[in-house]
Amino acid sequence: MSTDSLAARKARWGAWYAGAGTPRHMFSIIAPATVPLGARPWPWHGNRQARIEWAWDNYCIQRERLDWLDDDALPYLDIFTGTEIFAEAFGCEVAYPEDNMPFALPAITRASEVNKLAVPELGATPLMELFEIADELRSRAGEAALVKMVDIQSPMDIAALIWDKNDFYPAMIEEPEAVKALADKVSHLLTAFLDAWFARYGREFIAHFPTYYMPNGLTLSEDEVGAVSTADFAEFFLPELVSLSARYGGLGMHCCANARHQWDGFLRIPNLRVLNLCQPREVTDEAYRFFAPHLAQMHGNFPDTDPWSWPAQLPAGARVIFEIGAKSREEATMLAERMREACG
Repeated sequence: MSTDSLAARKARWGAWYAGAGTPRHMFSIIAPATVPLGARPWPWHGNRQARIEWAWDNYCIQRERLDWLDDDALPYLDIFTGTEIFAEAFGCEVAYPEDNMPFALPAITRASEVNKLAVPELGATPLMELFEIADELRSRAGEAALVKMVDIQSPMDIAALIWDKNDFYPAMIEEPEAVKALADKVSHLLTAFLDAWFARYGREFIAHFPTYYMPNGLTLSEDEVGAVSTADFAEFFLPELVSLSARYGGLGMHCCANARHQWDGFLRIPNLRVLNLCQPREVTDEAYRFFAPHLAQMHGNFPDTDPWSWPAQLPAGARVIFEIGAKSREEATMLAERMREACG
């Protein structure tokens, strides 16, 4: 792996985040490995060593690709998790389907149970296994290796996993202080985890979803906002997002909810740096126009045309991260050359 190439890529990302004008867009190409990577093990506790070995093999492939593929991707150690990790730390049982991701089952069903729910000590939770996995991978790769962020949900999203949603949403109207109290408890554990994580592995990382480089800040998912009003967003969700952005120096946010009504609210999050929406193409086309003057975007959903034609189809001022698939090393090399020219 060329350290010069790695430094050059980080410098491009830094200039792009700073809005220096060049490059206008960033791109990564998903190319097949020389030696095919096996199926990724599900993130179950019993798969710990298999998860480590898969992540290591994936990292080695990415390091090798850095030498011949001129895109903007950076190799990373993938600490693969589901959405259940913080809910599990609060005592939620976890379901483990044979052919899918684990998910948390609610631990509480009514507002009166919130006060009885204690904030666990980080060191006494299953979250520590994630540090152990990252430590093992870092010991192999070295302290300079980037670590991919685990699946972080917002405090309100985690609260909606802990509290049965059949009662959680009505409680936002009938027992709002209990909802806020639970989200506050979640915030205490979440920030304790993140503070320890960044102290251990550094402030630069690869986003949890989708995959892009963050020189600092935090990335998280905000998926419950599609089910609430703009007033509820302002009361319950926005304050914690503002707080997290201030604490960690900016946010990258993923949202797969039908949340068009919250877009103005998203712009109230200070230092929201990258936004990813998983929505139909007509929605993402509108999003590229709406958010172009304000922040970087990574929504995908481009026309079935040559990828190097996509930058020219974006609205003026848009800054976008593209992710493109290639079927061969030769196609990947060609795409990188064409995209480098198109992205500036």
